[in-house]
Amino acid sequence: MSVSSNRASNCARRLVQEKLCNLLFNNNQKCITVKRHFGSSYLPQTTSNSFMKIYQGNNKFGTFINSIRHSQASSTSSASSISHHSRDYSSVHTQQPAGPIREYKIDPYMLLEDELKYIFEDIRQELHEGTNQKELIQIAEYYFGGNGKALRPMVTLLMGKAINYHIHRENSPRTVDAQRKIAMIAEMIHSASLIHDDVIDQSFSRRGKPSVNVLWNHKKVTQAGDYVLAIASIMLSRLKHDEVTLMLSAVLNDLVQGEFMQLGAKETENERFSHYFTKTYRKTASLIANSCKGSATIAGADPQIVETAFQYGKNFGLAFQFVDDLLDFVSSSETMGKPTAADLKLGLATAPVLFACEKYPELNPMIMRRFKEPGDVEKAFELVHKSQGLEQTRFLARKHCLEAIKLANKLAESPYQKGLVDIMDLVLNRMK
Repeated sequence: MSVSSNRASNCARRLVQEKLCNLLFNNNQKCITVKRHFGSSYLPQTTSNSFMKIYQGNNKFGTFINSIRHSQASSTSSASSISHHSRDYSSVHTQQPAGPIREYKIDPYMLLEDELKYIFEDIRQELHEGTNQKELIQIAEYYFGGNGKALRPMVTLLMGKAINYHIHRENSPRTVDAQRKIAMIAEMIHSASLIHDDVIDQSFSRRGKPSVNVLWNHKKVTQAGDYVLAIASIMLSRLKHDEVTLMLSAVLNDLVQGEFMQLGAKETENERFSHYFTKTYRKTASLIANSCKGSATIAGADPQIVETAFQYGKNFGLAFQFVDDLLDFVSSSETMGKPTAADLKLGLATAPVLFACEKYPELNPMIMRRFKEPGDVEKAFELVHKSQGLEQTRFLARKHCLEAIKLANKLAESPYQKGLVDIMDLVLNRMK
């Protein structure tokens, strides 16, 4: 089967999946359990057993699952299968579960499986179409091999679909396609910034493999980062939406300013925290916040909902970076896919260090000289672990996670809105 046929089939399947997800969600079922087992087919053979374990003793729901499984086995073609399943779903809509339902977490990556499945492939395709210079393509697509978390596309699409449901109670294919383009652009901006960061920081590894600057010379790598941004800009212009163009263009401004801020240090404690927060917003949170805002804008949301999307993305991004700064002190190089204590080695004082200064003021001169003297990195690392810096950083991340959840709860209930809530647990408790 061709790629286009596969995608057409996936599109039709996704419409059926969404109908069932919303059906179950609106009847107090936890749709993630359905979606987790749907994946690349409507309902795998193992689904009935899995559901029966989850809803043990719930005979009516078991009957419902078996009826879908039976209809899947009896379908003879993709077209008739879609029609047949649709009738089955509506016919069992009135079958309510007899017992209490346990709470299950939404897995956003499974919920958005079809939208995310080809996202790196589609980015690589865009990069290939923009030039015939093979080495430029090779460098530009190096970080689009599928090893990344695709975090920014995921949260952009999750917010977009939650907004679509909030406004229209459905996801229009045209709107979702535009939101997916924004998700791709967000990932391209992020990866371009990584390419430039690796040149500036002289990195050795990223995502568990040699960083791009190790394999090619700095001039070529820098130009490849610029090329990724150029293609992202072309894609942005194709959306033909001035507001969204302004939002995502502002991200590039923030990234550059954030990088400049990272090169400096402040004298006083208050100045340092303010400097750190602003730098963190510009380097990390701005991209997520404006991608969520763009996704809401292109859906036709009103200004209040657009602002909710922006603030959610901002709090998500800040929490994510605070946890990242925490992991630099507690995770292993193998888990992270990059060296640990990297920020200290680069002369950067992140939240754990700034909090540790409250107990160990001897860190202040180290911060001002950017940990350049022999033994500074090791001593700072030790003092952070002896202080409450790590716990205070986690508390700060949790505060922003809770704020993001509060904002997500302003949206109408749907599988995607619940995903926006549940994803914060993944942000707070991730290990890499």
